[in-house]
Amino acid sequence: MGEPLRWQLARELSAGDRRVRELVAAVEQPQNLVSYHLKQLRDAGLVTSRRSSFDGRDTYYHLDLKRCEQAWSDAGTALHPAFDGHRPAPARSRVLFVCTGNSGRSPMAEALLRHRARRVEVTSAGSRPKPLHPNAIRAMAEYGVTLRHEPTHLDTVRRTRFDLVISLCDRVREVLPAFPGTPRLIHWSLPDPDDLADFRGVAAELDTRIRFLPVHQEA
Repeated sequence: MGEPLRWQLARELSAGDRRVRELVAAVEQPQNLVSYHLKQLRDAGLVTSRRSSFDGRDTYYHLDLKRCEQAWSDAGTALHPAFDGHRPAPARSRVLFVCTGNSGRSPMAEALLRHRARRVEVTSAGSRPKPLHPNAIRAMAEYGVTLRHEPTHLDTVRRTRFDLVISLCDRVREVLPAFPGTPRLIHWSLPDPDDLADFRGVAAELDTRIRFLPVHQEA
């Protein structure tokens, strides 16, 4: 991570999942060089990749924040045992999670953030809403969360001001409307779950990512 271009790539990925062409444009370096350094980060276990569910020819890269947190903690402790990872909590935030169906990923994310956060207003919506998936309810029960949710169409919240708008599937990312107040847009490329094992996997990934959101959360 000490290599300057790898640091730039990590900084870009810390804001959300990215495709190679987006990283190339952001760091203004040739694609072959970007791909080389992404491979180094992947080999180190700091970055993972996943094929796009919208366009299988695309790949989204994701910074493993949990692994990075542990690495920074280890480095800080090695330098001085008094160093810790305490960060000041930001002010109250308004967060929107979006996926296509608003039946699994986004209501689970909404429920998990509400369960964890102190000072946050959180909602979820979908571009093609459908009924809540029973496996989403089962997966959330394992976190001590009773999931109750009425599917909401994206059009009903498009005039609402949010601080963060987080897209959870590659398809909905392509149809996000413009929201008032220019919220920060974050993309998490998560697979569309089907069986309970899939939902458990998505729930675990959501829970990890939500830990690192810049909102005021429980200690």
